[in-house]
Amino acid sequence: MSDQWSALAEEISVHAQDYVDGLTRVAGGEGGDAIWSLLLVEVAQVSLAGAKLGANQDVILAGNYEPPMSEDPDIDGVRTALAERLEAVDDYAEVFDPYKDTGVTPYRLSDDLTAVAADLIHGLRHFHAGRPHEALWWWQYSYFNTWGNHAGAAMRALQALVAHSRLDVAEEATTV
Repeated sequence: MSDQWSALAEEISVHAQDYVDGLTRVAGGEGGDAIWSLLLVEVAQVSLAGAKLGANQDVILAGNYEPPMSEDPDIDGVRTALAERLEAVDDYAEVFDPYKDTGVTPYRLSDDLTAVAADLIHGLRHFHAGRPHEALWWWQYSYFNTWGNHAGAAMRALQALVAHSRLDVAEEATTV
């Protein structure tokens, strides 16, 4: 594996772990009233990592084969906790693919955020097992296939929530 790929794998692993850790903390109750802003930052940072994966050439595995691994950990508890914390704003509408599927699709922030985490965790498992090339392949493949879309949709929804919380305020009475 080249030094370029090794450096990229290390960089993406840090972003992936930060996202998973941050999401877990928010699901666990951290963040208070700033939950939407915190989640927006987490998604934006991991989306930058995804964009770097997308901007690089394709990562190809030898024999086009992913080594087998045991089952990924169950993160449904994180999804459920997020759904409870986001209850009033969990459901939103999104256009899945603005070029091919322009119909509005119902989404859930809790599902999107944990779908991203699940794909990142799978790659982290390769990375921590000493297979950085496989980790990069998985992160890039799943970025294009699943988590990139989920992160983009979640980022748009979270940005809208943050914007509404700041802009949709009643005008204060002014005295002259």
